Amino acid sequence: MAAPGWAAAGAPAYLAAARSVDGAYRLAGLDASGAPIFELPLPGRGHAAAAHPLRPEAVAFARRPGAFALVIDCAAGHETARLDAPEGRHFYGHGAFSRDGAMLFTTENAYQTGEGRIGVWDARDGYRRIGEVASGGIGPHDICLTPDGSMLVVANGGIRTHPSSGREKLNLDTMRASLAYVRASDGALQAEARLPEALRLGSIRHLSVAPDGLVAAAMQWQGDPDEGVPLLAFHRPEWPGLLLAEAEPHVLARMKGYAGSVSFDAVGRAAAITSPRGGLALAWDRQGAQIAGWAREDVCGIASGAGAGWVATDGLGGVTLLDKDLAPIAASRAPGAWDNHLVGL
Repeated sequence: MAAPGWAAAGAPAYLAAARSVDGAYRLAGLDASGAPIFELPLPGRGHAAAAHPLRPEAVAFARRPGAFALVIDCAAGHETARLDAPEGRHFYGHGAFSRDGAMLFTTENAYQTGEGRIGVWDARDGYRRIGEVASGGIGPHDICLTPDGSMLVVANGGIRTHPSSGREKLNLDTMRASLAYVRASDGALQAEARLPEALRLGSIRHLSVAPDGLVAAAMQWQGDPDEGVPLLAFHRPEWPGLLLAEAEPHVLARMKGYAGSVSFDAVGRAAAITSPRGGLALAWDRQGAQIAGWAREDVCGIASGAGAGWVATDGLGGVTLLDKDLAPIAASRAPGAWDNHLVGL
């Protein structure tokens, strides 16, 4: 549910980047049924957004390697600040606010050394950058806050890149992803987990955190896309390892080694991942057992819906409300295309 301050922007339930039929890029606010409430211009292709917890303000991030991060007043409909990564850094497309909205944390690449960094920005002072801390790995992509606000959960994808090489992956022979827990107050690494050696080519990319703190981490396989490898894992900081979500190899193979987004349902009963390359969404219970599947062309964005269900978006402009078994309840289609993520408020 959106914070009370978001009523000034029409009380959206979700934010999503989109491309209009004229080729222009936008940030859209959608209501609980998936209907657009507002659309605001972006200077280029967006990836994800971070919603301020108290006021109708969003930070829209460019697709990796990010050239922009814009603070947008979603009620007034205009840009209020622009975040510039320091020299030698670029954004990875995701960010998260502290519980009180005072700080914004951004995932970044220190591309000369390959180190992952988390930028810290003061949202009370025009988003002034006040520091940075280590992400605990290479290639930090997504970032979430634990329910108590004490730690940042970071998906370190393990892949080294450099802007001069575009999106080329420079270290596949040595890559190793990690799920890191960083203390929000000072950046101290509290815990981490890594995939077993046999799954070393799994890049941890996207995260969802259940109300009780259970983390769901979605992966993108850097090996043969037809291998039926796990693409979802569950974890808590006190666990010694990741709990892999299993399914029949032929089912996982349909996803082409690529999970685009992940989301728990609102009650934390189950987590679903999407695969635009496979045209498929799958859901697992908290014990890692597959419970549902749904086929949809180019499906990628997913977020919790009403109760034990989800809302999904696709690259064909579709918005679909899904029940606890990933069965469609209602669907609509808008001109243009939705990008990778659907961010719940």
